[in-house]
Amino acid sequence: MTRRETCPQPEQFGDATVPAFGYELIRNQLIPELLGKESASILYWSGRKLARLYPAGSEEKIPLFFEQAGWGTLKLVDKSRKKMDFECRSSLIDYQIKEDQDSALFSLEAGFIAEQIQQIYGFIAEAVTEIKTGKNKKVIFHIKWDASDPVPANQSSK
Repeated sequence: MTRRETCPQPEQFGDATVPAFGYELIRNQLIPELLGKESASILYWSGRKLARLYPAGSEEKIPLFFEQAGWGTLKLVDKSRKKMDFECRSSLIDYQIKEDQDSALFSLEAGFIAEQIQQIYGFIAEAVTEIKTGKNKKVIFHIKWDASDPVPANQSSK
């Protein structure tokens, strides 16, 4: 199977693990420094690109990718004809929100979900992120689409 046909598998290097600190350095320090004020937008479109590289094929498989990518536990909490709401939780999300809720970005994940839903249902989809602070910290991804706005045939698998 190619990477386009399955979720990525964690790399195994004996007993080695990747510390969350290294991930957080790149995500919250280096990337914003490199991308500046365009961080949110670039990360959103990068998430959409990742979704095209790793198509889930069904909404039920999106949470598996989140777990394998270390993005957190994703759960579908609401679904209707034109929208879906997912919530995501993890200890890293708790930390990001607690430490710097004003600059915590989850655009990569939002773009990834939006593109997955767009590919699954065939309608142009967009995501908006809502960060919940307080005791039960979480990120909510609101995905919306318009059934009268189908994905153009020449863009369905790019």
